[in-house]
Amino acid sequence: MRERERLLRNLKKSSDRIESNNRQIRKDSYLCGESPIRENGDTEARLMGAAGSKLEKALGDQFPEGERYFGFENFGNTCYCNSVLQALYFCVPFREQLLEYYTSNKSVADSEENLMTCLADLFSQISSQKKKTGVIAPKRFVQRLKKQNELFRSYMHQDAHEFLNYLLNEVVDILEKEAKATTKPERETSSSSSPEKIANGPKAPLANGVHKEPVVTWVHNIFQGILTNETRCLRCETVTARDETFLDLSLDIEQNSSITSCLKNFSSTETLHAEDKFFCDKCCSLQEAQKRMKIKKPPHILVIHLKRFKYMEQLGRYKKLSYRVVFPLELKLSNTVEPYTDVEYSLFAVVVHVGSGPNHGHYVSLVKSHNHWLFFDDENVEMIEESAVQTFFGSSQEYSSNTDHGYILFYESLGPTTK
Repeated sequence: MRERERLLRNLKKSSDRIESNNRQIRKDSYLCGESPIRENGDTEARLMGAAGSKLEKALGDQFPEGERYFGFENFGNTCYCNSVLQALYFCVPFREQLLEYYTSNKSVADSEENLMTCLADLFSQISSQKKKTGVIAPKRFVQRLKKQNELFRSYMHQDAHEFLNYLLNEVVDILEKEAKATTKPERETSSSSSPEKIANGPKAPLANGVHKEPVVTWVHNIFQGILTNETRCLRCETVTARDETFLDLSLDIEQNSSITSCLKNFSSTETLHAEDKFFCDKCCSLQEAQKRMKIKKPPHILVIHLKRFKYMEQLGRYKKLSYRVVFPLELKLSNTVEPYTDVEYSLFAVVVHVGSGPNHGHYVSLVKSHNHWLFFDDENVEMIEESAVQTFFGSSQEYSSNTDHGYILFYESLGPTTK
């Protein structure tokens, strides 16, 4: 309760547009959403009350046509889930693809429930509301999440980044299984045909006669980028490159730094020597080498995870790093390879961790929608000034009363990421 009230005070100080009475925290609202669980419907929507009407009044004629701003009810420490879901809902390409999936798979969704169908149903519930603002209880989704993964069954404080990773990978797995299920009958019917008559063109079979290509889903098209790990032998100068894919980038952070400097450190050159020597295939021996990691193909949606929780050996436990890390509204990637040099991105969502430690606290999210910034705190949704975003950069001093720190950043590419 204290952290939530302090978070509110900080926001009000940093934004003149937030009126002094714009946010009235209910007496029965506790830190991390210890609100009563609703039993009368999984995604039942209800009005947001005074806060909702103030949001509509603040936007007035500028309220985006067809857009909906709904808070999520908390089912006991599910703020980690609510904050990430809000960021994903306002990730427009992700929302559009999921709603399209829901529309074309309604009958399947009714009979074969999984985490993806529950998420699609939740997004559909929001987008189809008659009211512009309100509160929805994502009960069906949370129940399915807890049923599938025991990690999220307890009422303990969870990690929003772990949840995001699990959710995206689960959606990918579901889409891949469905894609393989639909192409299998086609393979069987065309197995006796000559290669030229296969619908997708001739395939080069592998040694065992089976051709296997990775399934590229719309989640990959939105979030996936490619890293290239280049290692240069210092004896023969041969460069060995190894590619790997990513759905988000986890960056080490330092005090009073920025996302740009964190990305530079991520791609800084490292010398391999002594016990860490590199085995060079050309030299056929262990050699000193230099390696660096660069972005070979940037994703359309760049998700950056700041490593704010670090294990401290001297303490024997994890500690939260409250470092001040500036994340700009417009970001230019410099650690890329041609032809993707200087790709520009725009910030549209931030998942914020509120609290001084890794095992307790609260999560909220900031979202940019139609050029307006909104603050989502479980059931509460408010409009904030763009300048209020910098409140969540972190603390310039180790011991500070400010414990509201940007944790997961969502950037959208302003230009093409496929060349």
